[in-house]
Amino acid sequence: MKSESTLKEGLYMSQREIPLRYGCNPHQIPARIYVKAGELPIRVLNGKPGYINLLDAMNSWQLVKELRQATGSAGAASFKHVSPAGAAVGIPLQEELRAAYHVDGMELSPLACAYARARGADRMSSFGDWVAVSDPVDLPTAEVLRREVSHGIIAPAYHSEALEMLRRKRKGEYVIIEVDPTYEPERTEMREVFGIAFEQRRNDAVASEDWLRNIVTRERELPDPAKRDLLVALTALKYTQSNSVCFAYDGQVIGMGAGQQSRIHCTRLAAEKAEKWYLRQHASVLSLQFRKGVGRPERDNAIDQFLLDSATGLETSWSSIFENVPGRLTREEKTEWLATLKGVCLASDGFFPFRDNIDRAHESGVKFVVQPGGSLRDEEVVEACNEHAMVMAFSGVRLFHH
Repeated sequence: MKSESTLKEGLYMSQREIPLRYGCNPHQIPARIYVKAGELPIRVLNGKPGYINLLDAMNSWQLVKELRQATGSAGAASFKHVSPAGAAVGIPLQEELRAAYHVDGMELSPLACAYARARGADRMSSFGDWVAVSDPVDLPTAEVLRREVSHGIIAPAYHSEALEMLRRKRKGEYVIIEVDPTYEPERTEMREVFGIAFEQRRNDAVASEDWLRNIVTRERELPDPAKRDLLVALTALKYTQSNSVCFAYDGQVIGMGAGQQSRIHCTRLAAEKAEKWYLRQHASVLSLQFRKGVGRPERDNAIDQFLLDSATGLETSWSSIFENVPGRLTREEKTEWLATLKGVCLASDGFFPFRDNIDRAHESGVKFVVQPGGSLRDEEVVEACNEHAMVMAFSGVRLFHH
């Protein structure tokens, strides 16, 4: 395994098994990960990963590897509980996003931009995340990560100074994993549930522009930035617990509606998160003045509360957070601001059974849609897109993930 890491000899060695303290919960012991043949494609460079850490690592690594493959740009993901809270490619950040993501004034490489975007999609959900990046971790990326509450990272390599910085994180316990970028698993995968073996061909379908060619609406123009954002959304969906709907914009996820039993609830959840993401860039939010010593997690929580329509009793604690207790945005101010969010992309891991998903997506600025198609009501869904002047493609590929 080639690496840009600078490691002391003997820090790790090749192995077929890693014993773990416990499984998903402390009472689930013993626990381990292992391969039946050959060697593990990962090396633990620092810390002691847990069972859920490694589930996040394996899923998030596949996501960012495929982001790089699908878009040609550096990719990053912020994972929580085996689903991405955010995913993005390395597009430069405008001033408002730098402020909203707490990276204003920092030097940002493309990879650092990708992680700042992935983390910024849903900063509340990304608290204590697992990180995956497609490229070797450089110092600017490590600088961004050093400041955030996170449990671990997986990457194909690490620059020496970046590695040393991350090894000091969390009092030396930050989990750092190096993965062999050339590793390809067997075509068939197997797992056991309740003592019964489940076997299937692994999901090796990789999103590409071919999935966007079957446009079924009157509006047919799909500009390159929209194609990129739809590929970001599709790739993120592939590694999100189903059912799921993803909103993407400007090279990143801005709202993930994951693990809902109803498709409309996925859409509503994704739309609400996308709106919250956009409201964080409102001038009233960016101008909030925090007291000295208030950390980024506390700021994120306070902003989330600030954006609620009402939060009885919360204002009493704001004097310890804000220099001046601000007045909330009115519903009219929010509506006016959200009306400027346009050109959003939406992808769904399964077909839309009803047009209500399209109507709700339109309210949050969605213009471009990709879904598998195949519903009995496809015509109604297409007509809803036509009414809202949306562009929709049928990918023909379902992306359920369980």
